[in-house]
Amino acid sequence: MTRTVTILVLVSAICLSGCSLFQKKEEDPTTTEKEKLQQQLDRKFENPKAHYKLAKIYHTEGLYDKAEYHYRTALGFDPVLYKAQAARVKVLQDKGDTASSKMAADLYMDQAVVSAEASMLLGKGFQERQMDEYAVACYQQALALEPNSAVLFRQLGYYYLGKGDKVRAEENLRRSFQLDPYQSEVAGELGRMGVMVQIPREQKKGSGDDLDKTWKEEEAKEEQ
Repeated sequence: MTRTVTILVLVSAICLSGCSLFQKKEEDPTTTEKEKLQQQLDRKFENPKAHYKLAKIYHTEGLYDKAEYHYRTALGFDPVLYKAQAARVKVLQDKGDTASSKMAADLYMDQAVVSAEASMLLGKGFQERQMDEYAVACYQQALALEPNSAVLFRQLGYYYLGKGDKVRAEENLRRSFQLDPYQSEVAGELGRMGVMVQIPREQKKGSGDDLDKTWKEEEAKEEQ
């Protein structure tokens, strides 16, 4: 009986020891993501999204030179990747190269003047990186090209709302609602500000604002 118990104890100990060998080490999610992105680039170096995502990780880690390299490479394969343009301006600023940062910002804004859509998307990139001066300049540039865009006035309204500037927020949201009175979200926001508006009962046939479609498509890409 004692011998049987001893054997069972030994078998249990060996089993537990063996099982522990197969336990996976806890992986650093950041490192794993970098490895996946690097594998993607090994398979296809001409992958702007992978370069951009890898650059973002390096940027977060404070490895600014590596981040800037991958932002530039991403733009080499996709020159109108506006979020990478804004990110490159930011990383140059973060590394203390203010002259190059401003030069890059001016260049990208000059290129974006070709359309309201380009200016809007570049502005969104700057806004996400809290580069407020450039973001507002891009939105104003877009409005100069599309002065009757409800989407642009709405974006400016929410931008100022996030900054706590309720006066400018209300001004821009009012204008957005005037241009497109079927925006329930804007109507609700104005209502919270004490501005009474009413959505027309007639069914909406279409806003006629192509920037709205562009904006939604861009947001869908960001979620992928």
